[in-house]
Amino acid sequence: MGIYDFVVNGARAMVIARPDAMKHLLVYKHPDQNIPMYAQLTVDQDEVAVFFKDGTQSGIVPPGRHTLQTQNLPFLTNFINTFTGGNLFIAEVFFVKTIMLPNVTFGGPIGMMRDPQLKCLVNPRIFGSMSIVISDPVAFVGRYHGQAAGGADNEYTLKWIKDLFMGGVKQSLGDFCIKQKISLIDALAYTKELGQSFIAQAPEMVTIGIRILQMGQFSINFSEDDDKKLNDANERFVSVVADEERDVQIAQIRVSKAAAEAQAKQFELDQKFGQDARYVQQLAGNYQNFAAGQAMMGAGQGMAEHGVGGGVAGMGAQMAIGVGMGNQMAGAFQQAPTPFAQAQPQFAPGGGGTVVCGKCQTRQPGGKFCAECGSPLAPQKKFCAGCAAELQATAKFCASCGQPTAVPPPAPAG
Repeated sequence: MGIYDFVVNGARAMVIARPDAMKHLLVYKHPDQNIPMYAQLTVDQDEVAVFFKDGTQSGIVPPGRHTLQTQNLPFLTNFINTFTGGNLFIAEVFFVKTIMLPNVTFGGPIGMMRDPQLKCLVNPRIFGSMSIVISDPVAFVGRYHGQAAGGADNEYTLKWIKDLFMGGVKQSLGDFCIKQKISLIDALAYTKELGQSFIAQAPEMVTIGIRILQMGQFSINFSEDDDKKLNDANERFVSVVADEERDVQIAQIRVSKAAAEAQAKQFELDQKFGQDARYVQQLAGNYQNFAAGQAMMGAGQGMAEHGVGGGVAGMGAQMAIGVGMGNQMAGAFQQAPTPFAQAQPQFAPGGGGTVVCGKCQTRQPGGKFCAECGSPLAPQKKFCAGCAAELQATAKFCASCGQPTAVPPPAPAG
């Protein structure tokens, strides 16, 4: 190597920076890994320098002019080559842009997907632009760009970013339709909401250190075949939904009608109950009289419906039957024994003082116990000879007419 070559190569090695011809690249890799100690590193305002060794990141240098020595950049200790006496270190240096990249265009099919609402299999297409930024230079170089370092332009790098974005669009579009319960053709009207969804749901881009800052104008469309398929399916879907909504409305009308009829019937019953209560309280006096009156009116109506009687005679017959039925019902309410009343021994009328056992129904003369079954017999009742009122067993005079209870002996024949 001549003196000229040594001076030129030494000067070149002493300055580590991005060449002017490479200023447009998202990532520029310095071509030489052997870097002398005390070399000058220049980092532009719109980038950072990332140092790697054996595929592992070891340090990031911000914008500015830096002297490469361990006192200024302690992480360089890991790069020092001991065979050169500490005058040389080995590292891969990447210059990574950190400013916003506006108007990154994208477009094309996003892949086959099934419409969540219409169940059609279609291949939507999207075209538009977006603004992005490399938010994590280490992740971007380590997980992607290091495999494609040294490219002469950004197309190769951006193509991979766009492919990841298109995959995220497919997932976001399907999730949005499911959440909103709409079809793909209906989603076309939600441009703003879809753009926000695309920005929020781009996990693949985040993992490689890329962040979407803003969505520009974009449109989603379909091929002629897919468009016809979606519209035909949408017409069938709308027809089915309309039929279902009509059935629901009819069912609701029927329910409302039944509720109204039940309410009217209940109102009628409440009115009838109130009228009957007032009649019992004000006119009939008690329920027995009310029942008798109702029976009389019911009997009269029944006879009229079946052609019984006519004129004054018919009315008299109707009234007689009704009064009779009413008296029977009233008597039944007054005299009907309670279900749990114990049977009492009954006195046989006109039996000459005999009684009937309440248990075995054997007729027998008076006494305290039944001659057939031994059950106790009720004492024989006594009645007043003057007014026929029932007398107490120890009474000497009738409480109703005052006549003595003892029957005087017959006068001797004179």
